[in-house]
Amino acid sequence: MKRFSAFLLLLVLVSTRSSAQDEARAAWQIASYDIVAAVAQADRSLNANTTVTLKNVGKGSGTGLTLRLNSKAKIKSVTANGASITVHTLADSRPNLQRVNITLPTAVAPNGSVALAFTYSLPVETNSGLEAISPLGSQFRPESFWYPVLNNSFTVRGIDTATYKIRIDGGNALSSGADKDGGTTYEQTLWGQPFFIQGNWDRLEGAGDAKGLTAFVSPGAPADERKQAEGMLALAAAARSFYSTLLGPAPTVPIRIISVRRGAGFGDTGTVLIDRAAFRRTKIDAATAMSIAEAISRLWIGGQSPIRGEGSAVLREGLARYFATLFIEKQFGREASESELQRERMAYAIVAKRDGPLSRTTPLDDTFFSSVPNKSAMVWRLVERRLGRDAFMSTLRSQLQSSDPAGVTLAAVRAALNSQGGEAMKKLLDYELDQPTEMDLMVGIPQTRGTDSVAALRNLGSYDAQVTVTAITTTGEQLKVETTVPSQNFAEAVFKTNAKITRVEVDPDKLYPQLDYANDVAPRLKDLADAMAEATRLFNAQDLAKAETAAREVVSFAPRLQEARILLARILLGENRTDEAEKLFRAALDDALPIANSLAWANVGLGEIAVKKGQGSEGARRFNEAVRAEGEYPAALAARAERIKTEGSPAPDESIRTFLSQLDKDITNGTKADVESKVVPGELTRFVNGIIGTKPEVWQTRVLRTELWDPNFAAVDVAINSKVLGKEAAGTAVLLLVRVGSSWKIAGIELFEVR
Repeated sequence: MKRFSAFLLLLVLVSTRSSAQDEARAAWQIASYDIVAAVAQADRSLNANTTVTLKNVGKGSGTGLTLRLNSKAKIKSVTANGASITVHTLADSRPNLQRVNITLPTAVAPNGSVALAFTYSLPVETNSGLEAISPLGSQFRPESFWYPVLNNSFTVRGIDTATYKIRIDGGNALSSGADKDGGTTYEQTLWGQPFFIQGNWDRLEGAGDAKGLTAFVSPGAPADERKQAEGMLALAAAARSFYSTLLGPAPTVPIRIISVRRGAGFGDTGTVLIDRAAFRRTKIDAATAMSIAEAISRLWIGGQSPIRGEGSAVLREGLARYFATLFIEKQFGREASESELQRERMAYAIVAKRDGPLSRTTPLDDTFFSSVPNKSAMVWRLVERRLGRDAFMSTLRSQLQSSDPAGVTLAAVRAALNSQGGEAMKKLLDYELDQPTEMDLMVGIPQTRGTDSVAALRNLGSYDAQVTVTAITTTGEQLKVETTVPSQNFAEAVFKTNAKITRVEVDPDKLYPQLDYANDVAPRLKDLADAMAEATRLFNAQDLAKAETAAREVVSFAPRLQEARILLARILLGENRTDEAEKLFRAALDDALPIANSLAWANVGLGEIAVKKGQGSEGARRFNEAVRAEGEYPAALAARAERIKTEGSPAPDESIRTFLSQLDKDITNGTKADVESKVVPGELTRFVNGIIGTKPEVWQTRVLRTELWDPNFAAVDVAINSKVLGKEAAGTAVLLLVRVGSSWKIAGIELFEVR
């Protein structure tokens, strides 16, 4: 009887649980957006009418849902299928968001839709790369949450994408999709995120293979900037062609490259924002090339079909980076791709010991941006090696072109790969995607055993690692063996040689994400990031002999690391070994795909060498190129100071000098309104409040140099003497000025060294 009662209880529990699991519930997906937006300069707000169409993809009728919107947005009204409804707003636990709880007047049946129309305003107090309102140009990127969403980047399910139509009152706007009326209305038929920027540009049409692609450059941009834009269009066209051979015909959508002062790096459904500095450089730099390559890849990755579900960033971010790196190799050569892979690995290594499972990491985790794009790309590279490129691409192609209304999911991609690679592939993906990194491969110094040399291997991870092990002999001969290092166990690499081996390395292509890459090599090397930091510290302390030894060590085991080669060149120049330094600097400029810092420091170094040789004009030219490269802060600071010394004192623009003279008077004797009238609205709010709050007794600005980038934009080198609260300070700064109407205003402060 007791057994029978227990059986009945178990039956009831199972039945109840099954009933709960099968319960018919509503589930919502955003199908489309229809947005009319107007930027109000006077009160610095965005006024929007946004209609979001949602589809019930669940099994039950839906009577309510929750959307999220920027926390500062003020909702004026909401309708559902034209009927007015009342909504309830609550603060959201996630940054910069509010929850909008909606009860629908009529239940929406499965596969049914509802159109929710929001009327709201969004004030913008301070301009940023995500949201800005300015007489110079306004912009709203998706990350500012300027339109209602179901899911955002902070959720495991990832961002919402949809087809959309967007109208920006006032025109002079750019977005993605088809331009319907010359800069006011855009229709995007691919799956994307609504965004827009509004301002003034010169339009540059692509030619040849880039025909149909468009670049938007600063008004009055000089010939060298236009030439650089043409190179970017050609690069985007080459990327589109390359991906077409792998993933099928390119989706039909306009491709736009837009020069921006802020918000660079964003790319969606054929449009990519590029920092204006990139157009002023002598060559396309690595970061710009990757931004373009990743943006074009997203025409296939999430553009044709939406990417949804848990772990979506592994596809959206990781696959985009994987494909971009493939394209970099095809376009710029293997050395360029190896440099990019090394940068990705270094970025990931910093967070490897504290990252979480890829499939569940979101931007709420501080490891996200170092981990998910870079580690995911490593995983896809590993999968490609295991499955073979043709099979891998075929699987991805069928998935990314899926017509499934559910969209593309990581789960579906994994299932398709598992069907190709069997149980071995399933184990690999489960290990790499669902667990935090815990693999650490080690190799020991080879020992002689008869006529062979044998290196001990160890794997601290819980997955069997199939690896290549390479050895280099004293004569430079390279030997390779393939082996498997069992999980949490030991193995051996046996080299059939009696020659002395000077170096041995496990997994030389660095396919496996690991906790520590330094012990992959015997004799053991320092961690790459730590080694660079140590060499830099010694150089900054002017211990040049030790700095040179440290830098050469880094270059020996990371010859493609541009940062290391540039540092070595700067050290050699400090030691007055000019010829050696010059050779390295010129090699950096000749690199097929340099980083911005290499362009900046190489030109600074060559400028200093030219000055030492008495070639003042050449030195000035080099320092000018270094400034235009806009590398890291110290490079820009050094280049600007040396340029002023070398080229003398060119006459500054008188209108700018007059403007800054009046600004000095307003800072010491004027009101807050006087100072604010000299600054572009929404810019430098902390600086202005600080100046007004402390009320300097002395503020004197002396113009050292003015440079007009275009008729309405200038960079101004100045020397400042100040006295604040009895404390005197002096130094240099670089002010960015723009002409608004007939007056100059400060739009930014590039450098500030007033101490």
